[in-house]
Amino acid sequence: MDRRELVEAARQVVHLEGRAVLQLEDRIDESFIRAVELLAGLKGRAIVSGVGKSGIIARKLAATLTSTGTPAFFLHPVEGVHGDLGMVLRDDLLIMISKSGESDELYELLRVVKRLGVSVIALTGDKESTLARQADVAVDVSVEEEACPHDLAPTASTTAALAMGDALAVAVLLEKGFTPDDFAKLHPGGALGRRLLRVADVMLTDPQKVPSLPRHATLREAMLEIAYKRGTVPIVDGERRIIGVITAGDLTRFIDNQEEFFHRHVWEAMNPNPKTVTADMLAAEAFYKMEHYGVMALPVRDEENRLTGIVHLHDLMRARVV
Repeated sequence: MDRRELVEAARQVVHLEGRAVLQLEDRIDESFIRAVELLAGLKGRAIVSGVGKSGIIARKLAATLTSTGTPAFFLHPVEGVHGDLGMVLRDDLLIMISKSGESDELYELLRVVKRLGVSVIALTGDKESTLARQADVAVDVSVEEEACPHDLAPTASTTAALAMGDALAVAVLLEKGFTPDDFAKLHPGGALGRRLLRVADVMLTDPQKVPSLPRHATLREAMLEIAYKRGTVPIVDGERRIIGVITAGDLTRFIDNQEEFFHRHVWEAMNPNPKTVTADMLAAEAFYKMEHYGVMALPVRDEENRLTGIVHLHDLMRARVV
C-alpha cells in the first residue's frame, strides 16, 4: 500500500467514526433523559462494567463520572461474579456497555445484580438484545459499520459509546448543579488544579506578614514596611477598609518632588485608587490583573472593602499558576 492509500484509509477511519458520533444526536431521547435522572438522583455509587474494548470505555466513563461529582468505579464482569459483587450495594446503579448486548459475562453479572434490586442502564448497539430488554434504561449507541476495513475490530462502536458516555456524564453534571468550585476540589493536582486555584489558596493572611499602615503613618514608617514586607503596603482606615496603597514606586516619585519627606504622611504619597482582588477570584485572574496594571502585589478585600490579606506575584509563581 503506497502513502496515498494509507492517507486515504486513515481519513476514512476518521470520517466513519465522526459520522458515528454525529448520528448519536438523534439518540438523545427519553431513554437518555431517564438515564440522567437515575444517575443524578443516585444515593450510592455508579458501577460501570463491560468486556474487552467496551470494558476500556467503561473504565473511562467511571473515571469521568467520578471527576464530575458522581462516585463511580469499574467492575469487571468476570471478577464481579467471582466475589467482587460484595462491593455492590442496594443504593448503587450499574451501567453496562456492550455492542451486542449478548455477552455471556455481562449476562451473568446482570442476572445477579437485578436480583439485588440494583437499577441498570445499558449503553448498547442493539436495543432488542437481552441486555437492552432487561435493563431499566437502554441507550442506543449502535453504528452502521466499524471503521475497521473488515468491519470487525471495535472502532466506530467504541468511539460512539465513549461519546455517549461523555454526553451522559456532562448532562448529569448539569442536572446536579456541579460547579467549577466543585470541580476544583476534585482536581487539586497538575496543570488543571493550578488553573482552578483561587486567590484564597495562595494569599498571605498572617497579620505578621500582611503589610498595612494607617493614613497618618509617616513615610519613614512606609519605607520600613515596604522594605520588610515585599514592596506593596495597603493603607487602611480604623475599620481596616482599604483607602489606598503605597509602593516603592510611589515613594520614589514623591521623594523626587519633595524635601524633608521622612515626616510626611503616607496619604500624601499613596495611590488612592488601588487595584484589589477578592479571595474567591481565580488566582490566574489575579495574575492577569497584575500583568495588565504592571503591579507586583494586590491587596485582598472582603465585600465591605476590608483588608483580609495580600497576594504577591511570587506567591503565584511558587504555586505555578504562571
